[in-house]
Formats: sequence, C-alpha cells, structure tokens
Amino acid sequence: MTYKEEFITFMVRSGVLTFGDFTTKSGRKTPYFINTGNYKTGAQAAKLGDYYAACIQENLPDGVTCLFGPAYKGIPLAVTAAASLYRNYDRDLPYCFNRKEAKDHGEGGSMVGYKPQDGDDVVIVEDVVTRSEERL
Repeated sequence: MTYKEEFITFMVRSGVLTFGDFTTKSGRKTPYFINTGNYKTGAQAAKLGDYYAACIQENLPDGVTCLFGPAYKGIPLAVTAAASLYRNYDRDLPYCFNRKEAKDHGEGGSMVGYKPQDGDDVVIVEDVVTRSEERL
C-alpha cells in the first residue's frame, strides 16, 4: 500500500474524511468532506506530518525555502510537516504562519516564524481540500 492509500485510510479512521452529500462554502456539491479539525492527538499529528512530509519529499525534493501554514488550521499542519521533514528526510526547513490580525505590540506584524524573502520558494500547507468538476 502506498503512503497515499495509507493516508486515506488514516483520515477515515481519524474521523477526518467522511462520505455523503455535502455542500461546500462556495455552494458546490461534493460526495466527501475533510475536516482537519478532527485530528485530536499527538499521535495523529505526528502521523499526519509524516504523510505531508512524504508528499513534499516526493514532489519537491529540492529548492523549497520554507513551509507556510495559513491561520488557523494550516499552522499545525506546517509545523508537523516541518518536524517530519527533519526527522524522516534530514531536511531542516523553516516554517511560518500568519496571524488573522496584525499584532501592534511585542514583535508586532502579521507573520510568525521565518520571514519569507523575495525569491523564496514557499510551500503552502493548507487544510482546504477540494475537487474541481472540470477535467483538464
């Protein structure tokens, strides 16, 4: 079984991937729904990071500058992927995430962690999973 097949089984067993008749925020109908907010344990987070890291390693083995996790659900996804990339592939990539509202005290700003620079190759680790009805 490939890591992709294992990942689907993992999502179902974790109660993250469910099947039925759902309507997305955009109003589109879909036969499945993925809610990453249903991951609840350290073991799940560690395993999830391993799947994300395997995908990043397979598809982007070189040239990635950092991982970006959009607030809010993308934050733990980027962190666990970065940890797994280091642990499993000896790739020590920085990560960062945004705040929903800029902070005007302390270090301030809207970004936390690594500060992306012009020319960086950033992988966005996102919680939204969707499917297009169009076939290219």
